Amino acid sequence: MPPAAMRPVDPIGSGVVTTTTSQASPDQSPEPAAAKAGTLSPPPSGQRPMGRIPVVGITPLVEGGDFPLNSVVGEQVPLSARVFREGHDAVNANIVLTDPTGGEHVHPLTCTNVGLSLWEGTIVADRVGPWRYRVEGWSDPYGTWDHDATIKVEAGVDVELMLTEGALVLERALSVPGRPESARQLLQDAIGALRDESRPAQARLAAGTAPEVAHELAQRPLRDYVSPSPDYHWLVERQRALYGAWYEFFPRSEGCYFDEQTGDWVTGTLRTAAKRLPAIADMGFDVIYLTPVHPIGTINRKGPNNTLDAGPKDPGSPYAIGSKDGGHDAIEPTLGTFDDFDYFVAQAKRLGLEVALDIALQCAPDHPWVTQHPEWFTTRADGTIAYAENPPKKYQDIYPLNFDNDPAGIYAEVRRVIQVWIDHGVKLFRVDNPHTKPVEFWQWLIEDVAQSHPDVIWLAEAFTKPQMMATLAKVGFQQSYTYYAWRNTKAELEEYMTELSTDSADFMRPSFWPTTHDILTPYMQYGGPAAWKTRAALAATLVPTYGIYAGYELLESVPRPGVEEQIDNEKYQFKDRRWADYEPGGPKEGQLWMADYLRKLNEIRRAHKALHWLRNYRAHPTDDEFVMCFSKRYANGGAQDVILVVANLDPHTTRETWVHLDMPELGLDWNEGFVAKDLITGASWHWGQHNFVRVGRDAEPVHIIHVRRF
Repeated sequence: MPPAAMRPVDPIGSGVVTTTTSQASPDQSPEPAAAKAGTLSPPPSGQRPMGRIPVVGITPLVEGGDFPLNSVVGEQVPLSARVFREGHDAVNANIVLTDPTGGEHVHPLTCTNVGLSLWEGTIVADRVGPWRYRVEGWSDPYGTWDHDATIKVEAGVDVELMLTEGALVLERALSVPGRPESARQLLQDAIGALRDESRPAQARLAAGTAPEVAHELAQRPLRDYVSPSPDYHWLVERQRALYGAWYEFFPRSEGCYFDEQTGDWVTGTLRTAAKRLPAIADMGFDVIYLTPVHPIGTINRKGPNNTLDAGPKDPGSPYAIGSKDGGHDAIEPTLGTFDDFDYFVAQAKRLGLEVALDIALQCAPDHPWVTQHPEWFTTRADGTIAYAENPPKKYQDIYPLNFDNDPAGIYAEVRRVIQVWIDHGVKLFRVDNPHTKPVEFWQWLIEDVAQSHPDVIWLAEAFTKPQMMATLAKVGFQQSYTYYAWRNTKAELEEYMTELSTDSADFMRPSFWPTTHDILTPYMQYGGPAAWKTRAALAATLVPTYGIYAGYELLESVPRPGVEEQIDNEKYQFKDRRWADYEPGGPKEGQLWMADYLRKLNEIRRAHKALHWLRNYRAHPTDDEFVMCFSKRYANGGAQDVILVVANLDPHTTRETWVHLDMPELGLDWNEGFVAKDLITGASWHWGQHNFVRVGRDAEPVHIIHVRRF
């Protein structure tokens, strides 16, 4: 059930002032003579016409309203505007939300800074779909009278006049549509008291300004000169667009093994990969993300560690898509068939997992598109097709698409391909390198898919310039990879999180990954177990969506010399992690402790709503530059959930320091104490504003604390 302020109410005022004529609605004051004569017109300078009551500085707005504000169902979105008027009459403001069915919901705003004319509130949507929002400013006759009458009656100035004017204001208020009979009787009684000259003036005033009268006029106010802002778009999506724990693996590695007798690798399949799903679900993940499952090219196929001398039995990179067996709408024969893929999706669903599929819009030289549509590629001066390069990296096994020669053809074909996978149960797509394709293409594709499949979610793997990352989010990508892997110091993380949880949160939802199949930072290479715990815990608590790449449970930290990625990268070869060795009865039973840690993190995330949201991040100071402290608080009505995290960012040293808490950010008074329960270890302490902590490699590197009053 949405908060009371968000539930539909009867319209407050049956008309609004247009931004060009300042017309009044039936329950408003007479319109100005100039408006009646039709002489008001839009400013010739091209400015947006100003309403009778100025409404400016609305936030959030994405690019001035060119792109929609984004949120998910139940997400609390702070909103503010500057609303004021000339003179000293009272002014008021509200926000009007239009839901996908056209119903209007009115949410009052509160003036939090009179001097700056700042009005603030929180909006929440209770269903998915395209919403709209606008701010209305209006003159408040009752508020004006209440203020003036209180001063004058107490001073003995114009007493009878002020009481009569109060009665007239309340009589006008009776005509506001939707006022229930009980409220009308309340106002009638107040009017009678205001006009009763047999009673003392103070008693008559008290009847007109009684709390119950003020409350009724706040709920269904009398509004003059209602001045709306433009309507702005607000896209509300399902909660998975913001919150979820992803797990990535290569299907061919799950169930693969090296046959000692033949000296060959035996590939895993979609069926053997499905056997790994119960363990992933048991660790508490929500999404299983598959790297590309399409046929792999044979021309210029890459060998181990990205070499050019692939043998006849090397599997090649699944990102070199396409062969005689088909392209992006087909499945690599060694993995299985569409029946096997459907089985995998069904097994995942049975375990509560959604399937995300990697979409890499690029082709191996033997992809069917290369011969069928050579115009979809870039031909060099020597007649050859240009392969992908990111100097010094070269990808001779991949041809990038050229979207400029036949955009209509490419757009239509990609849309057809996406539909193939949607029809086989995929509703999440991780897009490889979207920043190397035109932004206008993504805008069209994502919106076109959303017309018939609004529950589809797109994750942008765009490690690129901030402006491109932001724009991809604005045009439709619900989630984005981030620079988290390279933000390691307290200053870097706090600055980045402040950016992500404030202005960027209106359009971009970050996904934090400590490692990927492409990324193994020096911090992870040399930090040891403390680093792997810390980076997983921070990813899982700083933002609502995070991801883990298979092998994290084993602390796979050996790099290929000279690059920030794992040696023997499974992009180019099989990797048998021998999961069965860690199961009961196996030779390494009980040694998969990092899997237990990930399970604990996901259990904490699911149990605590404070970790489901992004905008509620707050940093707290510490005395040690290597110790980070932050909180997340979620309040709904009288209930609240507060999580406090203290993390040692130095994986090599145990540190002791003091943390200093902003108690109101925890929902507590400055001098109040609380029970701090560490959800990792189960230990509890009595904490207050200033607390001593010890975190590091010979203890737990991260405290995840549930805050509870005594």
